[in-house]
This record gives sequence, C-alpha cells and structure tokens, in this order.
Amino acid sequence: MQPAPQDAIYRPAPRILDLASWIGDPVAPADFPETKLRFRNQRAATEVGLAGLSDAEWISHMGRFTPLEGNLPQPLALRYHGHQFQVYNPDLGDGRGFLYAQLLDDRGRLMDLGTKGSGQTPWSRQGDGRLTLKGAMREILATEMLGALGVNTSRTFSVIETGEALWRGDEPSPTRSAVMVRLSHGHIRMGTFQRLATLGEADNMAALVGYCLGNFPGPAGPGGDKERPAGPEGASPAARLLHQVVERMADMAASYIVAGFVHGVLNTDNMNVTGESFDYGPWRWLPRWDPAFTAAYFDSSGLYAFGRQVQAIHWNCGQLAVALRTLEEAPPLIAALNTFEEHYHAAMARRWCWRLGVIPRGIAEDTALIGQCEQAMAESGEGPDAFFFRHRGGRGHASGALSEALAAYEPVADTHPYWDDPAPQSMLIEEVEAIWAPIAEGDDWSLLEAKIAALRRMGEAHGAPPPPAGHG
Repeated sequence: MQPAPQDAIYRPAPRILDLASWIGDPVAPADFPETKLRFRNQRAATEVGLAGLSDAEWISHMGRFTPLEGNLPQPLALRYHGHQFQVYNPDLGDGRGFLYAQLLDDRGRLMDLGTKGSGQTPWSRQGDGRLTLKGAMREILATEMLGALGVNTSRTFSVIETGEALWRGDEPSPTRSAVMVRLSHGHIRMGTFQRLATLGEADNMAALVGYCLGNFPGPAGPGGDKERPAGPEGASPAARLLHQVVERMADMAASYIVAGFVHGVLNTDNMNVTGESFDYGPWRWLPRWDPAFTAAYFDSSGLYAFGRQVQAIHWNCGQLAVALRTLEEAPPLIAALNTFEEHYHAAMARRWCWRLGVIPRGIAEDTALIGQCEQAMAESGEGPDAFFFRHRGGRGHASGALSEALAAYEPVADTHPYWDDPAPQSMLIEEVEAIWAPIAEGDDWSLLEAKIAALRRMGEAHGAPPPPAGHG
C-alpha cells in the first residue's frame, strides 16, 4: 500500500509585485455582513500548502482576505483592455475581483489565488462588485466537470456566502451573494498586453513578456511538468511567448470540442496566456452534437457558438500578436500564428482518442475517426457524454463506417469501475438547476456534494490526458 501524499509546504511567491506599479491597483475587499463557508477545495489546498488551515482561518483568508503570511500586503485589481465580441473596449479591468496571493504548488509552479465577487474596484464601472451564490455554484460545477474531462482549467478553491441580497436580471431577485476564490497558474490575459500596446508602454510590455516566460513554463495541457522551447532558435522573447501561447490556446480549443463544452464568452479579456480556461458565466454542455449551439442568450449572432469556438480562439491569438508588434516585427509573429492549425489538429487527435479510450494511430487516421464519430452523433442525436461512454474502447454497438473505423483501434486498459456504471456523468442545464433548487429552497447542499464526488470519480477513471509530443 502506497503512503498517502504529503501536504505541500506553504511557499509564498508574490512575484507580481515586480510589476505592481503599473499592472494593477491596490484595493480593499468588501466588508461582508456575514461569511459562511460553503465550499472548500481541500484537494487543491493540499497542493499549495493551505490544507492545514482551520475553517476559521480559511474564512479569514478567503472571505475577509486577511493577507497570507509573506504574500501580497494588499490585493491588486488588475488592469487590462480587451475585445468583447470582437469590439475593442478600453474600459475594462478587474471590476469585481482581484489578485489576492501568489504561492508555489507541490511541483514548484507559480500559482495565483484570485477572487470573484470580492467588492468594488476602480474598474467596477456601474457594477456592485458582487457575485451571486448561484453563480459561484455554477463555477464549481464547471471547473470540476472540465477538470474531470482533461481541460486545463482554473479550479474553484473556495466559496463563502456573504449575506447580501443581490438584484440580477438573469436570476430571480433578490438572490444570495457569495465571494469565490479560484486557483490558477496566472491571471495575465491577452487583454493585459492589449492595454500596454494601446498606451504605448513598450518597457512595461517587455517586462510582462519576461514575467510570462519566466513564470509560466508549464505544458499546454494538464500532463507533464516541463515545456520544450517554443519557436525557432534565436527567436525574440515576444515571438517565443506567442509560440507558446498559440500552442496552449490550440490545445484549449481542442479540449473544449472534445468535452462538448461551450464557454459562451471568449473575449480577449477572458483569455489567460497560461492556456487555462477560466471565468465561467453562461457556459453549457452540448445536449447533442450541434455546431450552432450557443451558451449565452446575448450571443445573438452565434459568434461563440460551439462550432465557432476554435475560430474565435485563433482570432484572439491574432489580437495578442497585434499587441506584441510593440516589441517585434510582423513576420516572426505571423509565423507563430500560423502554427495554430497544426497544434489544434494534433491536440484534437490526442484528446479525442484519450476520451474514446483508444490508442492513437496517427493524425490522418485519428482525424478520419473523429469525422466518423461526429457524423454518427449528428445523425443519431446522441450527446457527446453518452457517445464517448458507450463507445469507450470500441465497446459500443457501432455500425457502418464508424464500426469499421473503431475496429482498427486498440483499446486502452480500463479497470476503473466507473466504466461499468449504467450511464456517464454529464452536466446539462437541467441537472444544474436541479442541484441549485434544494440549495435555494432549503439550504441543502447534498446534491452538489454528491455531484462533485461523482465528477472526481469520473476524472480518476479517465486519468490525465497525454501531453503534447515533446512535453515531459
């Protein structure tokens, strides 16, 4: 029997302070009328040395934002611009959140603790700086489901109910309030670079590029610890960074498609250059395979529909390239952008075979298999969760071209009892509402707790997706 993993030691690493004079504004958290701990991600806390906090200490740090020892003396509301539905908006920034702390995880990687719903900042505009409890619950579900499906995502670290009555147009009001903390590898957005380019701050842009290259060496996906050098030998820092970001974003785009996930708001201020998916608002999972399916009711043109997400993410990479023209000529940046398609197809093949439970055979064969699977789902109306589960390792009763394609693949060895369940885990909107109803009506959190446990069990069954070729 293997010994249980040891908790990481808390290691503060407030490296953002080197950029603090221009990347953000010191702010104070809201003084909430109450703080009730509703969700504590003990698994994530173990990785960053905070698992030993008592509940009272947890609430002090994650609800009242008492500074962690040796960390940021005051939260920073980060400054950025961004394209929102491909229209440039310079009036952005952290309007209801801030960067609270930075620390190293058990593998020595820099991690951020950032907030949502922590109060007003200089960038709140007309907003109240708050988060609804239902919104926080939805983010727990999104991050747990995505993590179980191998998506490189921020993780919901803490949710604390804060005792305020909020009015929202998209929820029955008044509704309950919360403050959420997320754990991620960074909070540097494409829009952070866009702001510096718009303001002509070349020195700060160079410093930001250096910060990212020095602190975000992780892989494009969740597997592995190291990343091979990106870009041609002798490339400038700006070009090297863009090569890395393009590869990460191509992998993120593929991970959305394989997961059957629709983010809903793929603006450049929601694009983290670490390649992590984050900031979950009107998300949805596909009820059936439909490229036109949209998540946000306000996405009237379908710009961020399921089947257009890859194009949108690539377009966003182009906006980062435009910003990096502050430091680099166009040709090396264009060369980096042109690698997106190759990285995307490689990631799709790798991730599709991983979720289907078969051993990849090569890009051409795997791409053909993907096409057969998509056609089968489109014709049958079966959702991706059910499809992947039913055909895991080629065990389903496929017919025609799909049967022939699957027969050529060797299955992986599946020993986890999850694969013997009568049905797969899923996350359709009806279940989200069913989980919320007992919380809203009777403060009963048992369905949410059970769902989190079930999703983590599914994640154990899948294991981590294979990293890109060349990544350790």
